[in-house]
Amino acid sequence: MLELLAPAGSMDALRAAVQSGANAVYLGSGPFNARQNAKNFSLDELPEAVRYCHVRGVQVHLTLNTLVTDRELEQAAQTITAAARAGVDAFIVQDLGLVSLLRQMAPEVPIHASTQMSIHSLDGVLRAAAMGMSRVVLARELSRDDIAYICRNSPIEIEVFVHGALCMCYSGQCWFSAVVGTRSGNRGQCAQPCRLAYGYGHYEDKYPLSLKDNCLISHMEELRRLGVASVKIEGRMKRPEYVAVATRLYRAAIDGAPVSAEDMRDLREVFSRQGFTEGYYAGRIGPEMFGTRQKERENRELMARARAGYENAEAPLVPVRFYAILNRRQNALLAVEDELGNLCKTEGPQPQEARARALTQEALAERLSKTGGTPYRCVETKSAVEPGLTLSAAAINAMRREVLAHLTALRGRQPERELNSFSAVKLYPGPLKPPRWTVGILSREQLTPKLLAMKPARLYVPLSMLRQETDWIRRVPEQTELAVVLPRVIFDAESERVLQTLDLARGLGIRLALCGNLGHISLARSRGFAVCGDFGLNLFNSRAMSVARGLGLESATVSFELTLPRIRDLSKPLPTELLAYGRLPLMLTENCVIKNRTGRCACRSGPAKLVDRKGEEFRVLREQDSCRSVIYNGKKLYLLDKQPDLRNLGLWALRVQFTTENPMEVDAVVNALRGGAVFDPGACTRGLYYRGVE
Repeated sequence: MLELLAPAGSMDALRAAVQSGANAVYLGSGPFNARQNAKNFSLDELPEAVRYCHVRGVQVHLTLNTLVTDRELEQAAQTITAAARAGVDAFIVQDLGLVSLLRQMAPEVPIHASTQMSIHSLDGVLRAAAMGMSRVVLARELSRDDIAYICRNSPIEIEVFVHGALCMCYSGQCWFSAVVGTRSGNRGQCAQPCRLAYGYGHYEDKYPLSLKDNCLISHMEELRRLGVASVKIEGRMKRPEYVAVATRLYRAAIDGAPVSAEDMRDLREVFSRQGFTEGYYAGRIGPEMFGTRQKERENRELMARARAGYENAEAPLVPVRFYAILNRRQNALLAVEDELGNLCKTEGPQPQEARARALTQEALAERLSKTGGTPYRCVETKSAVEPGLTLSAAAINAMRREVLAHLTALRGRQPERELNSFSAVKLYPGPLKPPRWTVGILSREQLTPKLLAMKPARLYVPLSMLRQETDWIRRVPEQTELAVVLPRVIFDAESERVLQTLDLARGLGIRLALCGNLGHISLARSRGFAVCGDFGLNLFNSRAMSVARGLGLESATVSFELTLPRIRDLSKPLPTELLAYGRLPLMLTENCVIKNRTGRCACRSGPAKLVDRKGEEFRVLREQDSCRSVIYNGKKLYLLDKQPDLRNLGLWALRVQFTTENPMEVDAVVNALRGGAVFDPGACTRGLYYRGVE
């Protein structure tokens, strides 16, 4: 069966989802969920929400899909304990440290890999399965062919977003809101800068980063055939009426009803951004996928009907069977059984001899089937009624109410689960000696003689550079370890080309690969490479660092959303690196930002610029040799004059990352490393290392 998973940002939205036909709901509780601005549920409210759902046969998935600091881990542990006791059916998680914590504390509760993990390939799914996760929520950017391949080969369940808002950036790889305004999307505080206006080269009233909402309602049967386990509606910050309408229509589509023009009108009127798109799923990427929210008159009739559907009636969601025995000389017996095998029994008064009309099996079945106002519907009645007897309607009704009340209590009770207490991981302070320097480049021209003369500990080069002329490798000093950087997104259909280039790199003597996605670790190792962890893994706490070590990584780059004191206190069980210079990546997009403007593939010609309403510039570069775009901050991160602050953090290395710099600018940075570094607040930023994120 294809599970329909609906959003519940409040108790009203939860009721709307359940009464409209959801098989499961996902909700947040406390500060560790990616929709901090939804109403959400307190830990005191959570047991009642879970009970309401479980009574009606609906599962509850709790979102713990944000990054968590070391100081917050104990509070997260309290949330885990309370939620597991309340009976939640699964945790949706982004943070690798929380995955570890959940497996320690609540080993019986399934873990689902959030779309914030940026999993987009079979290798990523297999890695999640190996880490103990039972389901993966795939990246929204995948096509039907990509999804089909993963489903055919996955050992665990696959969940797919089918309706609602689309982020321009791969989920979990967006730092736009954090860098420009300290409101971190990875911490549930996204300010949605992608919905604002930008121009190319100068400010214009255009919206090149605002996608229409996703809508795959006409593909439910196809997704079921592909092997998808769950289809998910986005919208924990939307009103309950939206949840009711979207859930009702997707329920009908899953059950086989044709999608009508009226259905599509209702979906548009309850919420859309100039219509809908299925561009990623259909493999049709381009400008037609973009739209903005328009101010329109509310369809009050639609909203009223939606509210009535969940406020005024109890949908008979749970099938039950009644069993009754009415004999002379003994009390009436009644039992009810649900689809889970729960059986509840009661006794009533002793039947009486009928003076006029005796009670028949058919008449008894009719009375027992009157379950209106409850979550139950009678699908079968089996009874043994001795002829010539009667029992009052009031007595039958009372027995029916009693067994259904017992069944409700049984279905809503909290489960007994194995729960363990919180324990911190062992802390490794890291080396006491000053960190070394590593360098990342994007082009051969940046590999200047002055840069090579500084003999960095490690040189990171894009894997795609090896498809070009490789004589430059001879100039790399012996003291400098050479590492190839894998793209952060590698679809399964692209992996063969990547593997071929890795073989080329190995033939050139390179043995190290930098990976920013869980799915790429196995890819690199399959060709004999040792693997380093990049910033795309979002390593944010000591537990996550311990997981990175457990994955066998050679080194790890910590999240640039951490403050320096948090980095200092972070456990460093493996060599740890920090980004200290360069343009910070803000977005990684499947839609080519440049091609969407020009209508042709022009991203090879060099960087473009987006300009916002304040005149701030954001550079756009292609992701290696793909047509994916990376949007970079206009101001460069600059900590070259802060080396005293960085010496005692326990770091192995500080990375200088070149993006748009020409050779002269590269040499200027190298000179600054040797002394005389000057911070220019007009062109540079301290990033988030001093101010932190919300």
